[in-house]
Amino acid sequence: MPQPLRIAIAGALGRMGRQMVEAVARDSRLQLVARFHRPGSIGEGLVPRDEALAFADVVIDFTTPAASVELAQTSAARGGPALVIGSTGFDAAELAAIAKAAEKVAIVRSGSYSLGLNMLTGLVEQAARALGGDDCDIEILEAHHRFKVDAPSGTALMLGEAAARGRDVRLEEVAKRARDGVTGPRPAGEIGFAVLRGGSIVGEHSVGFLSEGERLTLSHTAGDRSMFARGAIAAALWVAGRSAGEYDMQHVLGFGAPWQANPVEFHFNGR
Repeated sequence: MPQPLRIAIAGALGRMGRQMVEAVARDSRLQLVARFHRPGSIGEGLVPRDEALAFADVVIDFTTPAASVELAQTSAARGGPALVIGSTGFDAAELAAIAKAAEKVAIVRSGSYSLGLNMLTGLVEQAARALGGDDCDIEILEAHHRFKVDAPSGTALMLGEAAARGRDVRLEEVAKRARDGVTGPRPAGEIGFAVLRGGSIVGEHSVGFLSEGERLTLSHTAGDRSMFARGAIAAALWVAGRSAGEYDMQHVLGFGAPWQANPVEFHFNGR
């Protein structure tokens, strides 16, 4: 029987960190070897970050962009462990820093670790490729709880990137993040975003493909955060022992490149 994969959890006292601790502890394929939080955090079995890195095969990180960048740079400097990064809201410099670290260590980074939502991402890319920008408009709507600090969400941007890839364009050149006032007719090929914030919504995303006389909508609704934990575990099992590089959940799921996927068993039901 193979040895369990050794997992460390960053941001272990945060909302997703606690969820990850519980999910890893329940999974017989994994061994929770360390938990750490921000520098100076003690108690509750926490260890310093560098000690956690020494114990682990993979670190799962749902923290902040700045903390994730520092973790990636530290892991790269010591040659491991591999990382699964679920933080969102990165700026261009932070993304460049993670890409640089990925030259030395394997990193999976995704705007969402929902397996269903990443399936949606692959389908959005395929639909955008088939439905041309001259006569089919793309609009992305996302809704989250009142405490979410970034907008559009990392997941909405991930869906936008998928649509842009399908049309072989750069998202930053066609994205419309807000509309206000007299905006004029909608330009052909634009990819629009709309954002809702309120209450306790875990996460809702829909991508509409709108043409004359009909509309196709691909959507996903999150029921609870346990789905993100299951996806992060799938990513950890996939990235362990992999060559240095920056990957995402499309690699994990094998969309467009089946040869890239390991035979990881995806647990949609949490067992």
